[in-house]
Amino acid sequence: MSDTSKRSATLKFDDKQFELPIYSPTAGPDVIDIRKLYAQAGVFTYDPGFTSTASCDSTITFIDGDKGELLHRGYPIDQLAEKSHFLEVCYLLLYGELPAAAELETFESTITRHTMLHEQMTGFFRGFRRDAHPMAIMTGVVGAMSAFYHDSTDISDPRQREIASHRLIAKMPTIAAWAYKYSIGQPFVYPRNDLDYASNFLRMCFAVPAEEYEVNPILARAMDRIFTLHADHEQNASTSTVRLASSSGANPFACIAAGIACLWGPAHGGANQACLEMLREIGTVDRIPEFIARAKDKDDPFRLMGFGHRVYKNFDPRAKVMKQSADEVLELLGVENNPVLQVAKELETAALADPYFADKKLFPNVDFYSGIILEAMGFPTSMFTPIFALSRTVGWVSQWKEMIGDPQNKIGRPRQLYLGETARDYTDIENR
Repeated sequence: MSDTSKRSATLKFDDKQFELPIYSPTAGPDVIDIRKLYAQAGVFTYDPGFTSTASCDSTITFIDGDKGELLHRGYPIDQLAEKSHFLEVCYLLLYGELPAAAELETFESTITRHTMLHEQMTGFFRGFRRDAHPMAIMTGVVGAMSAFYHDSTDISDPRQREIASHRLIAKMPTIAAWAYKYSIGQPFVYPRNDLDYASNFLRMCFAVPAEEYEVNPILARAMDRIFTLHADHEQNASTSTVRLASSSGANPFACIAAGIACLWGPAHGGANQACLEMLREIGTVDRIPEFIARAKDKDDPFRLMGFGHRVYKNFDPRAKVMKQSADEVLELLGVENNPVLQVAKELETAALADPYFADKKLFPNVDFYSGIILEAMGFPTSMFTPIFALSRTVGWVSQWKEMIGDPQNKIGRPRQLYLGETARDYTDIENR
């Protein structure tokens, strides 16, 4: 940020006046620095949800919701999704620049060598009930990693931070796949070093020891795009949770486990699951007009899940690429025997042709298309959020590393507007 203009905002109350510095970012709105407000003026600001508060400065991801723009280190997300692949984007988020060929080869080799889990960790999976949600398993297992990888928990050591970053990115697909395998009663499938990141994950999810499994390259590419398009999304709820946890000096595995727990909330990571549940509620193609009409009715609480976005007021820049993958996957696998996918395709066509949705900019978003793809691949809806967590791990890790290296870093301590009772005298129970 820059304060070369020496601009300031003036705050006046109770016959007092205070000057607050204004900083200008490289992109986005200016910010008013209120760090010394309490010390100087004795007041707090009030911002439930922190929707108007910048809690940090960052160089990783930028979102302009009005323009429908998402940049990673300055690169538009649609370019990265079309021309790049997930591990290259991981390198970009972690280190700030796209890698040269030799750098990418070394990075991919490092991630591949870290995909195995400590063998004792298999016992953690077997400690859960078979019907445990995969997100519950992931939260527990990732938090437990600090008990097995003592050589990467010292956050003051740059080398240990690097190792922890690589381990988290590498092992998360194995953890997610094993959580799925455990929930369906199938044996764990170990990673293979000759497969790429997305193919390895698909094989660990769907292969069985009794027969050979070949990963279809179209499905692997679609999976890689899902990972890429969910890699980071600026200071959202789970990322802010990771930063807040790390501000206390917690080890990286605990911080990422905190992010997974936050992502589990249906208001955050469960959007594509909610979309599929809506499609199942619609049920058949002939009922689409009924639900379209309900979505337009202001007095009806029903709304189309997977259309529009809270952040993007124009269009979701990730959706165009995800739609391309959805079309490719559905062409490969077909929709004839899957009523949910039939409804999805017809609903997309009907909504895009309806002026009501165009006028309100309610276009299909990334969650709509990713849910379609994952359903077509055979994933249950319980696995949608774990796949989101797998994808977002690199964003969490990048934000964690940036925060640890920030000289301004201090423990998070939000304030409150207290509306409870003031001091009261204690009365004995006999006198109440």
